[in-house]
Amino acid sequence: MKIFKIFLLIILFTGTIKSQEILEQNVQLFSHGLHFLPFKANYQEARLGILYYTSNTNLKVDVGNNIDLVRFNFPESKSILTFAIEFMGYALSTSYRGNRLQIDALDGFFGGNAAFSKKYEKGKFISRFRIIHNSAHFVDGHYDRYLKKWINDDEPIPFTRDFGELTLGYQFYPKFGSVRTYATAAYSSLVRPSKLKRWSGYCGVEAAFDKILGETLGRKTNLFFATQFNLVGTPNYNLNSNFMSGLKFGDWDGKGLVLYLSYYSGRNPFSEYYSQRIKKFGVGFFVDFF
Repeated sequence: MKIFKIFLLIILFTGTIKSQEILEQNVQLFSHGLHFLPFKANYQEARLGILYYTSNTNLKVDVGNNIDLVRFNFPESKSILTFAIEFMGYALSTSYRGNRLQIDALDGFFGGNAAFSKKYEKGKFISRFRIIHNSAHFVDGHYDRYLKKWINDDEPIPFTRDFGELTLGYQFYPKFGSVRTYATAAYSSLVRPSKLKRWSGYCGVEAAFDKILGETLGRKTNLFFATQFNLVGTPNYNLNSNFMSGLKFGDWDGKGLVLYLSYYSGRNPFSEYYSQRIKKFGVGFFVDFF
């Protein structure tokens, strides 16, 4: 009887250890890297970098981060589910004399997302549902405190969007590198000004070539192209486009430095100026830190 009890305890102990190992493998807190990678040509993604506009020497300054809080692995179905938080903002700098950035306007974003992916033989299905609060603000140089009036009568707009968006896409890996395609539908539960349309959407494609330029200091050098088209009602629906081309030093789906050229045409991405239509060529960089 004593031997039976010892044998039973060994089985229970072994089973507990095995269950713990399986749980640790399939459920991860603060997992390494990032499951759903930000879209290169999407302005409203968390990144760290600067874009220089050649026409007026202004800067778009990006600061932000994504963190996967919990990750669920499903080995049998080759699927992954993650829940993440996002904090980000981009600012318009109109002057950087004397080593000081003058920030004209700022768009801030915070929220979170749930992302799901499933691997197939030749690629993987990707999806993301995120809920984001976006607000815009004037910062420096808009108010004359001596005359007690807004300069050029440009009063700040109480711009706000609380929106949810669903993205579906597919990524595959041909011999030359990587291709990712995607489409998104978004709905805003709150908009200010109220004349803004609640429905919006965008679609895009990215292609990276990791064989053409070889390696730099032992790291892959990716030549890439990315484009995105947005349909936004402000209040009339218009098409915005962003085209990018550049180099990424590092694995395409991993950490690295991105140097790029961009051409943007459409609604001013700085939401305090949302009623303006602009065309801008830029030279920039950002860091993929995931």
